[in-house]
Formats: sequence, C-alpha cells, structure tokens
Amino acid sequence: MAEDLTITKSTDKQEQYQSLIPQIEALLYGEHDLIANQANICAALKEQFKWFWVGFYMVKGGELVLAPFQGPVACTRIAKGKGVCGTAWEQGKTLIVPDVDAFPGHIACSSLSRSEIVIPVYHNNEVIGVLDVDSEELDQFDEIDAQYLEQIVKLLQF
Repeated sequence: MAEDLTITKSTDKQEQYQSLIPQIEALLYGEHDLIANQANICAALKEQFKWFWVGFYMVKGGELVLAPFQGPVACTRIAKGKGVCGTAWEQGKTLIVPDVDAFPGHIACSSLSRSEIVIPVYHNNEVIGVLDVDSEELDQFDEIDAQYLEQIVKLLQF
C-alpha cells in the first residue's frame, strides 16, 4: 500500500487525474475494507484538487447516510430524490451542477458550496451510494471530472 501522494502541480485537470488514479489504486491495493478505501479516496481527491468538500453517502434504511468525507461537517441523511445527491441516487446517473443555487431542491449543507458533482456508486447493478464533491467556485466541474471520478468510484470493491 502506498502511504504518500505525489501531488501534480499541472493546471491540466486531465493530467492531474491521470497522475492521481494510479496512486489511488496503490492506496486501495490489498485493502478490502470499504470505509478505509472510501476515506483514502476522499483524502486523495481533497489533497490533489483542494475542493471544498469530498465525501461518500451510502444507502442505508432507504436513505443516503453520511460516510467517509473530507471537509466541514455535512448533512447526515438525505432522502431519495432530494437535493443533488438524492437525485443522482434516484436517477442512477452522474449529475454536474454548475450553480447549486439554481438546482431545484438543493440541500444547502454549507452556504459556501457553489457547484457540485455527484457520482453514483454501483454494486450488482444497484446504486448503493454516491460520491459527492462540492466546490466554492461556480462551474467547477465538467465531463472530464465525471469521466475520471466515475473511474475512481469503480475502484471500490465490495
């Protein structure tokens, strides 16, 4: 298992992901604990990109429940179809929100969050959670983020 990250200083987002993904793979190699692996993914993404909030929510008892994250305190539970996370869970697809204030029903865990991307986590063709990333900047996320974050989420083993 790798125990340190080499942070890429490139301004090219794709290069940053391409450098980070093998390092995340090394962090996860041989570790089968989901919580530990989620925690390391969050830490690696937060350290590389300096986003405001990076974390997982997992489906438990018919709602999303807060799981490992990096950033300020967060909403603990989210209903299916509510906010960006609940909508991504309900629709089973990645959502990119350039301005959270323009998203109908956005759940404001922090007024500092301005844009968001949410990636569903699948197991046996069922959404079992989401990776949620928030930025303090408007329009922070795009299809490059979606592509690579979806790839990172697939590294989780169940």
